[in-house]
Amino acid sequence: METKRRAVAVGWIAIGLSGCALLWSQQLPFEPAHDSGQSITGAFEGWFSNPDGTFSILVGYYNRNLKEDLEIPAGPNNRIEPGGPDRGQPTHFLPGRQWGVFTIKAPKDFGDQKLTWTLTVNGKTNVIPLSLNPLWEVEPFREASGNTPPFIGFSESGPFIQGPAGPQTDLSTTWPEPVALTVWVADDATTPLAGPRPRTPPVTVAWSKFRGPGAVTFAKAAPPVEKMEFKAPPPATFTGKASTTATFSEPGEYVLRIVANDWSGDGGRGFQCCWSNGQVKVSVKSAGTAAR
Repeated sequence: METKRRAVAVGWIAIGLSGCALLWSQQLPFEPAHDSGQSITGAFEGWFSNPDGTFSILVGYYNRNLKEDLEIPAGPNNRIEPGGPDRGQPTHFLPGRQWGVFTIKAPKDFGDQKLTWTLTVNGKTNVIPLSLNPLWEVEPFREASGNTPPFIGFSESGPFIQGPAGPQTDLSTTWPEPVALTVWVADDATTPLAGPRPRTPPVTVAWSKFRGPGAVTFAKAAPPVEKMEFKAPPPATFTGKASTTATFSEPGEYVLRIVANDWSGDGGRGFQCCWSNGQVKVSVKSAGTAAR
């Protein structure tokens, strides 16, 4: 574990240096941030091993715009190669730094091969490499303090899954009716750093659009997690439930992302632990289609 932590630290030094160079090449050092019109860069967070011998490459992004959500369909302007252009990446991009949004599964024999993620928006193209470089191995399931990510389930009885490559489920609705979104979460309620235990709940959740043809409006994008007792996997000591609804501007096939954070916060304060992702695929049918 100590070796891996040192590798992560080295990786983050490399990220900082490359990130500074990238920012300097894109804008003046003292140029103020912009609400819109800026580029997006993918963020290679690292990789981790799976129990079946495969690997998961963990990827996020940085949307330099303060207020502009961007739609970039999978294709020439949003492509992962080889094997793409569509490798499950987002097509809807929120403003700012979004940590560990999705994973790409690499086979057991991936070796020293490399992938690239290319994003072109607002006339600017950025390309990042993705690999299994040993310096970029991360541990998203246990932080050095013993903290682990929350569990996510889409029913009270589970299954409950933790980590960046979390659970998925399918729902459907008839446009323009909203779809109900309920998630059950559990956490070990471990304080990641020394100091008093925070007064906030051990788990917070947030919904966002990941893919889809139209706009998505959540009744509450960050619904409160209400404490609720149910059987959860160890080492969970806190269990709760959060509910909201999503409304869609037009029919189509959508993917919604839920992220569950524990007290370590967004991106685990840079240590790539401890948060969990989940995805909900929503088929929004038109009234005519649903009646057939």
